[in-house]
Amino acid sequence: MPDLSINIAGIEMKNPLTVGSGTYGHHGNFNQFFPVETMGVLVPKTVRPIEWPGNPPRRVIEVPSGLHSSVGIPSISWEQFEAVDAPRLRDLPVPVIQSVIGRTEVEYAEVVARASALNAFQGLELNLSCPNLKQGGLDFGYDPDAAYKLVKRARQETDLPLVAKLAPDYSSLVSVAQAIEAAGADAVALVNAPRAMCIDIETLKPMIGNGVGALSGPAIKPMAVYMVWTLYRSISLPIFGMGGVANYKDVIEFMAAGAAAVAFGTVSYVDPMALPRALVDLETWLVEKGIDDVKSLIGAAHGSDFQRPAPLKEMKHAV
Repeated sequence: MPDLSINIAGIEMKNPLTVGSGTYGHHGNFNQFFPVETMGVLVPKTVRPIEWPGNPPRRVIEVPSGLHSSVGIPSISWEQFEAVDAPRLRDLPVPVIQSVIGRTEVEYAEVVARASALNAFQGLELNLSCPNLKQGGLDFGYDPDAAYKLVKRARQETDLPLVAKLAPDYSSLVSVAQAIEAAGADAVALVNAPRAMCIDIETLKPMIGNGVGALSGPAIKPMAVYMVWTLYRSISLPIFGMGGVANYKDVIEFMAAGAAAVAFGTVSYVDPMALPRALVDLETWLVEKGIDDVKSLIGAAHGSDFQRPAPLKEMKHAV
């Protein structure tokens, strides 16, 4: 059978499939549809260092080819997370990369230090890209200097692998990715959902409670594949690819663009079995093609002669 294993920043994954944070259960509910260990690594819902209510309703609207949403990352208190969620996550039979976010650089550093001290995770994901927050997230994900300073600060707080989740912004994508590589990140994840809006033609007001929301689902997949392809040519870090992934064909496409691992997100709300079915179909496809190692797909679209850039260790950024 083909070798499906992937190693990203020292995290051993038995296959390249995972989930986007917040799209596959939380608070210990990870086995409702299939065993959590089916995937190569679990990325649970983003957690904050403080309790947070999230955005006002209405939060989710189904739209053609996707989902319009503005949830705002509601969070239980850190004390509850530490007492209830962390022990459950620590006992799961799968590596866990915990997603974290803060409103300020200090809050990011605080939550990274706290999460690292729990000894429950194999890595941490810095959410630099939530489109639905008035503070945090995109404040850092669109600005190379701010992203550099934040990742540098987080790097000082933990020895765990750091994955920076990036925003789908064409104008700053490469400069932000190069900045976080220079600051000490171990991998990147992209793309988060781009900003979007729907307007009720009866009230002539935005349909989502926060006004501005995000778009996820199949509509954004070609854009996401292009951005993964672009970063594969611009940085040396391994890439978690995501954005509209629905089946094994999408997994192959993202890996050929340069992703070492691929996350399922919005599709899980309408087809919770999409990930395990894609895993079976991927293995079948590899056998049919005579491919004995899934890692040979990574970056295949760039051609056998293409060489990725050397690691960036030093850049001039304000610290």
